[in-house]
Amino acid sequence: MRSAVSCQSGAFLPGPRYLRKPSGQGVLEGARLAVKDLIDVAGVVTGGGNPDWAASHAAAAVDAPCVTALRAVGATIVGKTVSDELAFSLEGDNAFHGTPLHPVDPARLPGGSSSGSAAAVAWGEADLALGTDTGGSVRVPASFCGVYAMRPTHGRVSLAGVLPFAPSYDTVAWFARDATLLRSAGRVLLGSAPGPVRPLLKLRIASDALALADTPVQEALRSWAARAGVSNLRSAYGSSDWHEWLQAYATLQGLEIQEQLGPWIRERRPSFGANIGPRFESALALDTALLPRWGLWRKSAAQDLIERLKPDEAWLLPAAPCIALLKTATGPERGVFYERALALGALAGHAGLPQVVLPLATVHGLPVGVSFIGAPGSDERLLDLALALSHAEGSG
Repeated sequence: MRSAVSCQSGAFLPGPRYLRKPSGQGVLEGARLAVKDLIDVAGVVTGGGNPDWAASHAAAAVDAPCVTALRAVGATIVGKTVSDELAFSLEGDNAFHGTPLHPVDPARLPGGSSSGSAAAVAWGEADLALGTDTGGSVRVPASFCGVYAMRPTHGRVSLAGVLPFAPSYDTVAWFARDATLLRSAGRVLLGSAPGPVRPLLKLRIASDALALADTPVQEALRSWAARAGVSNLRSAYGSSDWHEWLQAYATLQGLEIQEQLGPWIRERRPSFGANIGPRFESALALDTALLPRWGLWRKSAAQDLIERLKPDEAWLLPAAPCIALLKTATGPERGVFYERALALGALAGHAGLPQVVLPLATVHGLPVGVSFIGAPGSDERLLDLALALSHAEGSG
C-alpha cells in the first residue's frame, strides 16, 4: 500500500510512502515502524540510497526476517527511510534523496548511514526504526539525534534480506523512542527466551576510548558517570593503539566491500555523491594481499578484548566522538570525525560485541549518547541496563 503521507523530518524516501499493516498481534501492537532503505520490504525495491542501485534491482519478493518478526507482533510499517549511499558514510547526507533534518538544530547533520531511521524516531514520526550498523551507522545517528539504539552481537539477528556491505561487521540494529520499546523490540529480534532475572551489569569506563572524544563530550560523559557512581577504569584498546584498530577496520571493511559491491560497481559504473565516490574508489583499490595480515590482527585483538571484557561488565564509551556535525563541515573536519568515529565503532565491530546507546547527556543543548559495550551475547542484559538507567534518569 502506498500513501502520500507527508513529514517534516525528511526521514522517509521521496515520493509515496510505503505502508504495511501488522501480520499479527503482540508486544508491539500499535508501534509505528520505519525501515532503512537497505532492508527488504515485500513489493518495494531496496534502493540502498542510490538511484543506480535501485534501477538495477527488482522489488523484494518477501520481507526481511527482521521485518517479518516485528510485523508478527503488531508493528505497522510507516515507510522506508533515507540511507547514506550503500551505507558508506557516517555523516547522514545523501546527494540524491536529501539530508534528514536534525531534530534540534537544522544546521547540523543527523549522522548516518541510518540517518532516516534515526530522524524518523527523533521527530516522533515513528516509534521504532530498523537500521544497519557496520562501523557505527546506528550508533552515531543515535548519539547525534538523541534516541535509544541497539547494535546486537554480530550474528544474533539475521542479515537475510539486507543489502550486504561488509558482512563480517554488518548487523541489523534498531532505534526506539524509549528504553521500554527498545527492549521489547530487542527481545523479538533476538528471539530471547524467558529466563531468570539477572543482576544488572557492572559499569566501567573505557578511559582510552573516552579520550578520543572532543573535550565537551568527554566532560558530559564523565559528569554522567560521576552522577551514576561509575569510576572504575578499563582500557578498551589494550596494548594496541587506536590507530591500529582503525587501520585494520578500514582495510578489512574495504576488502569486504570490494568483494560484495565491487563487481556491481565495475559493471554498472554508477553515479555516487561527491563524498561517497572516493570512498568506493579507495576500497576497490585495496590490495587483497593485505587480508591475511589484518585478518590475523583482528582475530588476536578481538580475542584479547573479549577476555578483558568480563561477562558481568558494561564499558562506557562515546557512541560518537562529537556532537552532530555542522552541514558546513569541511572535508578535513569530516575526515577527523570519520577516523575517530570508526576507531570507536571498531571496538564492537572487530569483536562482534553488542552496544547500546542512551540519550542521557547533552552538550550545548545538543544530544550526546551514553553508550555501553558488553561481552558477546550480553544483548538482553544491555537492554535491561538501558531500561534501568533510563528509569533512574526519569525517562523511558
